[in-house]
Amino acid sequence: MQNPLMQTIEALAKEKGIEANTIITAIEDAVLTASRKYYKTNENLKTRFNPETGQVDLFAIKHIVTDVTNDATEISLKEAQDLYGEEAEVDMEIEFPKRTDVLGRIAAQTAKQVIFQKVREAERENIFAEYNDRVGEVINSTVKRFENGDLVVEIGRVEAVLPRKEQSRAESYTPGERIRAVIKGVNRSAKGPQIVLSRTDPALLIKLFEQEVPEIYDGTVMVRGAVREAGDRAKVAVYSRERDVDPVGACVGMKGTRVQAIIRELRGEKIDIVEWSDDPVQLVTNALSPAKVQRVSIVDERDRIMEVVVEDKQLSLAIGKKGQNVRLAAKLTGWRIDIKSEEEKRREVEAEFGALGSETAAAEEATPESAEAEPTASEASTDAGTEGDEAKTSE
Repeated sequence: MQNPLMQTIEALAKEKGIEANTIITAIEDAVLTASRKYYKTNENLKTRFNPETGQVDLFAIKHIVTDVTNDATEISLKEAQDLYGEEAEVDMEIEFPKRTDVLGRIAAQTAKQVIFQKVREAERENIFAEYNDRVGEVINSTVKRFENGDLVVEIGRVEAVLPRKEQSRAESYTPGERIRAVIKGVNRSAKGPQIVLSRTDPALLIKLFEQEVPEIYDGTVMVRGAVREAGDRAKVAVYSRERDVDPVGACVGMKGTRVQAIIRELRGEKIDIVEWSDDPVQLVTNALSPAKVQRVSIVDERDRIMEVVVEDKQLSLAIGKKGQNVRLAAKLTGWRIDIKSEEEKRREVEAEFGALGSETAAAEEATPESAEAEPTASEASTDAGTEGDEAKTSE
């Protein structure tokens, strides 16, 4: 029959999800730390847990040498043979038992703290090993409590935190409520919950589409990009590997059933699903949906700048509330988008032509007038003839 301490160790190991040997090692280290504080010696102390009695035995280890230089850690061969007979040889180690019942209350308190610390460290290592490979995965959790705006939730027996900055502005939570969130990261040495969740990360949106759309799950349709302003609006670019499959229609579903399920999960966040294109002009045109674009031109390919012209009545829709639509489109495509209405573009072109005409006129005025023309050959001959006649008359 197991002793009560061993039963307690196994129950604690099961509760914390760690190995019983980890707790036993923690107990041995705790007694060793307490013993060193009590004895205050340079001896090489060692502890060993006895599963039959439930006691932790303490020993001072001494090394058998020919010439003793340190009495605390060494013993001469002659003394060792006097104790253990001819079996004792040089380089062997001898264990000398020491009492543990004299450690006292302070030592016991120290041991308790060491045990708790070791168990917590082992528990944290297990959580890190289990969840670090699951970053980006969507999990179900239950709201437990609020801490300074952060939300502490339970994932099975493990606690996780949903920080305030990772919460959607459009959402509110109550204790006991079940929510889905994406694992954003796992901290190895953080105080409090190690697992950090997010309800604002675009990865949550992508994973929800994978769960709701079979074509995305099996790889027929691919999500090439997703951007969000959590609680307000999101844009998702999808691409189909098969010509017969409409990527946007597959994500929307019959009568919008698939996308509506995702919108409900995100508490009413509007989602624009657009088709991906390798042509940047077509991609920007699609990304500005639901606005209708008249024409798109690349202004600077190196700096990735595009100019988009829309109808006057489509301008506000293309820009969106507080610039939200064009901002999300720019994030999704990776291009800087300059939107202009047809009237604005027309005025801009007229202004350019006007400026060009003014420059031409100014250039013509700035050209200096030619000096007085030199006399032509006929004029010169006429002048010469006149001078000759005048000379004859004078004669």
